[in-house]
Amino acid sequence: MLGSITPLGERGRGSRWWLTVTAYVVGSALAGAAVGGSLGGLGSWATEGAGARLVLLGAVVAIGLALDLGAVGRSLPTVHRQVDEAWRTRYRGWVWGLGYGVELGIGVVTIVTTSTVYATWAAALLSGSASAGAAIGVAFGLSRALPVLSVARVRRPDQVLRIDAALSRLAAPARRATYATGAVLASMAIVGGVRS
Repeated sequence: MLGSITPLGERGRGSRWWLTVTAYVVGSALAGAAVGGSLGGLGSWATEGAGARLVLLGAVVAIGLALDLGAVGRSLPTVHRQVDEAWRTRYRGWVWGLGYGVELGIGVVTIVTTSTVYATWAAALLSGSASAGAAIGVAFGLSRALPVLSVARVRRPDQVLRIDAALSRLAAPARRATYATGAVLASMAIVGGVRS
């Protein structure tokens, strides 16, 4: 995804990178807010106690980690589609940027590679509040979209290759850090919920 939204690529398509990226980030944040807010509003009827909500969220995170690690013999449920590559040649940069951002901000309309996507939406639901859910969704949407700024200085093809190589090197350590963080958060949520 990052390789498709660079100043180099946008210049080649006759678009302005800053406009495409702005639409992309805004689309992701707004979609995250809409999904999170909707889930938070729906969750207002869920389990009353904050302790029970924390325990449930901790369980969701733990189950997700088990699925991510392949520890339960099942894979993570997901759809099998990505964003439409043809949009980049069919539409103006800001249009496809907005569309890509919305899909990214929703999180589950393209291939889901980590259970943290589902855990985020579980957190929004269990927040029990449309405003809290929307805040969770905005944070999710921005965290998914803002890495595009790492390619802001790409002007030559060799720079795209260097960034791609760096991201490939960081993928495994980032995944391990995500798993470790998830395990800590799941434990804290369960322990905190039980003590409430």
